[in-house]
Amino acid sequence: MILSVTVGCDQISKEIVREKVADFQTITVIKDHFTIEKVENTGAFLSMGDSASGAMRIIFLNVIPLLLILASLVYILVKVNLNRTTLLAIILMIGGGLGNIYDRIAHGSVTDFLYINLGGVFHTGIFNVADMCITAGISIILLQSWFKKKPEVVKEVPAE
Repeated sequence: MILSVTVGCDQISKEIVREKVADFQTITVIKDHFTIEKVENTGAFLSMGDSASGAMRIIFLNVIPLLLILASLVYILVKVNLNRTTLLAIILMIGGGLGNIYDRIAHGSVTDFLYINLGGVFHTGIFNVADMCITAGISIILLQSWFKKKPEVVKEVPAE
């Protein structure tokens, strides 16, 4: 259910932007802090791999992400004792990955359109719903790791 909602929201939002927003058109949503700007990204995150050509491009942008998605699917199917939070995180990452891979294969690029700018404090690159899902999944895993209780070490007292 979560996987289909993730991919569905990503693909529907990208389709709306493809149909309604011109390339590089900027639509202000909240002053200059949140805008929509359609960009077709032919690379990966922050356009990495954009200049790669031939086999390297296919391997870097399609084959490796597909293998990671398949490995993640196998992991959640085989690992029976995953807690719900970890499962949610992995499903979000899979859904985001599938959304962006689909775009690369079907459209030759990934449609990015969201931009956040909080002045000198924080600003993003242009991203999409799939990127948000991937980032949320990674963040959940990192937070879980950070707050995971470490096993208590019991010191043995030497026998006298």
